[in-house]
Amino acid sequence: MADSNVGFRSERGPILIALMVTTGLVAIESTILATAVPSIVDDLGGFAEFPWLFSVYLLAQAVSVPIYAKLSDTLGRKPIILFGVGVFLVASILCGVAWSMPALIAFRALQGLGAGAVLPMAITIAGDIYTVAERAKTQGYLASVWAASSVVGPTLGGVFSEFLSWRWIFFVNLPLGALAIWLLVANFREKVVPQRHKVDYLGSLLLMVSLSLLILAALEGGQAWAWNSPQSIGAFAIGGILLAAFFAVERRAAEPVLPLGIFRRRLILTTTLISLGVGAILMGLTSYVPTYLEGTIGVSPLVSGLALAALTLGWPISATLSGRLYLNIGFRSTALLGMTIVVAATILLAATASTPSVAIVAVSCFIAGLGMGLVATPTLIAAQSSVQWSERGVVTGTNMFSRSVGSAVGVAIFGALANAIFAGSTSEVPAPALVEAASSRVFTAVAIAAVATVAAAIAMPNGHTEHLTNVEPAPSES
Repeated sequence: MADSNVGFRSERGPILIALMVTTGLVAIESTILATAVPSIVDDLGGFAEFPWLFSVYLLAQAVSVPIYAKLSDTLGRKPIILFGVGVFLVASILCGVAWSMPALIAFRALQGLGAGAVLPMAITIAGDIYTVAERAKTQGYLASVWAASSVVGPTLGGVFSEFLSWRWIFFVNLPLGALAIWLLVANFREKVVPQRHKVDYLGSLLLMVSLSLLILAALEGGQAWAWNSPQSIGAFAIGGILLAAFFAVERRAAEPVLPLGIFRRRLILTTTLISLGVGAILMGLTSYVPTYLEGTIGVSPLVSGLALAALTLGWPISATLSGRLYLNIGFRSTALLGMTIVVAATILLAATASTPSVAIVAVSCFIAGLGMGLVATPTLIAAQSSVQWSERGVVTGTNMFSRSVGSAVGVAIFGALANAIFAGSTSEVPAPALVEAASSRVFTAVAIAAVATVAAAIAMPNGHTEHLTNVEPAPSES
């Protein structure tokens, strides 16, 4: 797999198409239910439980990423991504035939477990088969899939719900998943030297349970239950104790599921912190921009969605072009430039919150997306390029997982800030002034998160790509 062409007609083209299809499956499934909720509730009932359809999918996806990442460094990427797509498709069938809301929630959790293997493996495989110079373009392709999915997902959900059935939301995954499996089986060659491994079962169990409790507490705190409720306190306390036990186990494990030693490397630590910040910033914008516009000036969900879509338009554009920058000025300078742009965009959004305008919000989101593309993609590629094949899965998985954690923490913090404003209101529909005040506070917090992420970018090791490990191609079959 050494041809220099990065396009779809190259030897690696079918693999790239497969990675884009699998990425699209996971990305669309995160948003496609949004417009179908009324139809699902009419059919199955359980209005009070429907938020779990989103939470349980994201939770299962997040907590399984580190485990799949470690397994991919020992068993290879191919079996892990095929397993993930397989689980995802089986779960999609079960979701499509679900007979009750609890059953649908359970099957969504299984779907999330499959998705947890797909996205990090897609990004890791791209890191394996493309060089440092080529990765920005390929990551731009994958980012463009996310951008399209943010718009296509809710649209498809509405179309299926109105003209067919909400169950087709899940059945449509089957032909796309089958295509991806066929392309990977037929084109992706990977030779992994057989070795005897000692699986870290205890560490894996402690990691999944502790993170499930902590992320669940962050996602549902202030929403499903109060922050000072027994459920919230218990989830945080037990999750924290089990996480401490996990760190103790990992220090003694022969082959830890998450090698703590990687965080002694400044590049890995700083890029992980940057990914945390990116997750929080992204969640703050995607969660509150539509509410802000709809609640203050009464625009339709379509218009607010299009304003937010400007973010996902700017992201893949700059991600694709970032390769030229980091090859010339280095990863650290590229990330700093990107974060500076994000800071400017979030400050603009916070400063103009008192005078709502669709145009200003759309411009702010587009600028933020341009900055994000210069941060998320180059820092991920820097982390991947600093390690050999045997650690690339763990490093990629850690980066993706930290973004999920950042999103969960962001939801908790931003939600608490907004709820503090709404607490005094007795109306089910908050007045525009309250929405404006809450949004202003959230956007200010997002800007502060962006400034904090700049500090992590400043702490990155300085240097150009020649200071990193040369790309080591994925082992290929003869």
